Amino acid sequence: MKPFRLSPLALALACAFALPARADDTPLPPIETPAAAPGQTVLSADTVEGQTDVAVKARGNVVVTRDDERIEADWLDYYQARSQARAGKRFVLTEPGARVEGSDLDYALDTRTGNADDPSFSANQNGRQIRGDGDTLDFRGPNRYRLNRARANTCEPNDDSWYIKARTIDLDYNTNVGVARNARLEFQGVPILYTPWIDFPLDNRRKSGFLVPTFRTGSESEISLPYYFNLAPNYDLTLTPRMNFKRGARLGAEFRYLRPDYSGLISTDQTPDDQVRGGSRFAWHAQHTQTLPWNLNFGYNLNYVSDDDYFRDFGDRESVASNVNLVREAWFNHHYSWNGGGMSSQLKLQRYQTLQDPVTPVDEPYARLPQLTTNAFQYLPYNLSANFYGELTRFAHSSKQEGSRLVAYPSVTWNFDRSWGFVRPKFGVHATYYDLEGFGSQPARTTSRTLPIFSTDSGLNFERDVTWRGNSYVQTLQPRLYYVYIPTERQNDLPNFDTSENDFSYAQLFTENRFSGNDRINGANQLTAALSSRLLDTADGREVLRVTAGKRYYFRKDDITLAGTEQERRTSGSDFLFGASGELTRKWSFDSAYQYNEELGKTERYNLRLQYSPAPGKTASVRYRYDRDEEVGGSGQRDTLRQVDLAFQWPLARKWYAVGRYNYSLRDKKALEQLAGFEYNDGCWGVRVVGQRYVTDLTHTKNAVFFQLELKDLGGIGNNPLDVLRLSIPGYSPINETRQ
Repeated sequence: MKPFRLSPLALALACAFALPARADDTPLPPIETPAAAPGQTVLSADTVEGQTDVAVKARGNVVVTRDDERIEADWLDYYQARSQARAGKRFVLTEPGARVEGSDLDYALDTRTGNADDPSFSANQNGRQIRGDGDTLDFRGPNRYRLNRARANTCEPNDDSWYIKARTIDLDYNTNVGVARNARLEFQGVPILYTPWIDFPLDNRRKSGFLVPTFRTGSESEISLPYYFNLAPNYDLTLTPRMNFKRGARLGAEFRYLRPDYSGLISTDQTPDDQVRGGSRFAWHAQHTQTLPWNLNFGYNLNYVSDDDYFRDFGDRESVASNVNLVREAWFNHHYSWNGGGMSSQLKLQRYQTLQDPVTPVDEPYARLPQLTTNAFQYLPYNLSANFYGELTRFAHSSKQEGSRLVAYPSVTWNFDRSWGFVRPKFGVHATYYDLEGFGSQPARTTSRTLPIFSTDSGLNFERDVTWRGNSYVQTLQPRLYYVYIPTERQNDLPNFDTSENDFSYAQLFTENRFSGNDRINGANQLTAALSSRLLDTADGREVLRVTAGKRYYFRKDDITLAGTEQERRTSGSDFLFGASGELTRKWSFDSAYQYNEELGKTERYNLRLQYSPAPGKTASVRYRYDRDEEVGGSGQRDTLRQVDLAFQWPLARKWYAVGRYNYSLRDKKALEQLAGFEYNDGCWGVRVVGQRYVTDLTHTKNAVFFQLELKDLGGIGNNPLDVLRLSIPGYSPINETRQ
């Protein structure tokens, strides 16, 4: 039989009447209440009557405690033999992380089983809150509950803006799984989803089950219902059936896996019968990385789609812009270190699927089958260091001359670095050998090129403390000179496998070669003079202002074109570059770049962006971009580019936000992207409605409409626009992370 203890008041009265009468008024010593032993039931109330070993009736302010359980009620009958309690008219039962209120309670303290009428349930365990009510509640053992004819949500008390309403809701905190049967989701009292059965996690762990359906509309409308398979802690599968109301049924799948030494994913989207275009259309993507013994790494990245128009028909603006050449590659990497040096090597197989636009065709890149590259370095005495770059590649193409290329570029650098500045002269020899196969009228042949390369990078560092508007700053000044010498050599007899001309920029001023790849090396006898300055807040290290300026001076006129022929420079120096950026205040920031052609006396290009962001959820920016000589959409024609870009996220009223972007081409006299919408955040739920229109090529545009209802801890219903908003609006913040 379980021990039972009366209230301190009952014990005190019993002891007082049992003592003999005293003639004096000497106070009796207080009676100490012994601490409850584990498993002992302690009861207190205004009145207690009954037989302690059988049954006790308690009335008025009843409190029963046992270990970590507590019952408060207006009245309570306790049957000690079976550790059973019946309570009412109102009761409150609390357990670790859970609280139940109701009108009548029948509860076994030993087994934690029983039932309650008119219950209100709340639990906060594993970082997730849930509360609900129902007709009855069944206690089914430690940390297990069943609500009958119930509803539940994750909102704060008295917030019933949405809830899951079900015939039964089971909550098992031992397995951290909840199950609702014959359930529907109601928002503002309106049913929006129904399911005969659904289970959900009661913590943040993954669990198999249906995910929230999504809806997409705009140029095309589509509904999808993902199902998530939590196959194991280290791999999972998501199947996403879709119905495109214009093109027909689709199916998406994504399998992910993770192990200590390897990880990756495989995904696909399948449209068995496109009712607009006809036939099967699909996309595949697979990636894998793996650590192997002996300092080896292996990986692959594979992408393939059924046709050139796949992303224009099924993708969004980002996928249309970024998926022109779909890479398919696999590689082995090896890293090895020794005292004072190291080496890294890579063996790669790479080819592309080039998606063609009939209006602006794209030149298909060469495949590398294979490519072996090596980088090595060794520290030497007297602040010297030796470096080596080597490459052996076989280039393959369906409609161009194929061949192999061997590159070796050893170099030695002297590093003289001090706190006040640095000098780093470097000398190397770039040797390139080609073995070309016959193609059409071009015979098989071999050719080579060897060029010495000398460069010197040097700079000074100056700092001073300054005070401005009562604040302390550190101002830096860093003049820099960079000299390069490379003999000019005609290279028009060499193929062009992978070389293009880099965009002229401040960073490009400090490179030996203005061409990417190894098929072209510019001639150089030139000096770059540059100056940079920063203003740093001494309180927090914040960069308040950065200013850069630079120009390249040529000591000879000859030059090399991308075609490999010689040409004479028309000027003794490059364009002048200037840039400025920083935080004018903690709310205002800007960045800018300016390029001036001194020979023509004209501005080549510039852009300026000004942004105001006083707080999360409040941001507005304006950007203007100008380019005097820009290629028009890959067509080969050139014209002046002028674009204005406006973007914002701003609160309209309490809980309401507006979002928008307008990107307009002044040259083409049309909008490149238009985006507008609003967001509402009510704490336990939010809604986003966004419309977007953008160009996919020179002659086509596409529309997208995003609507998402986001419920706290349940996720979003509809089409999520967050990725689009982050990409379109600089400084965008999700509304559930903001405060008004």
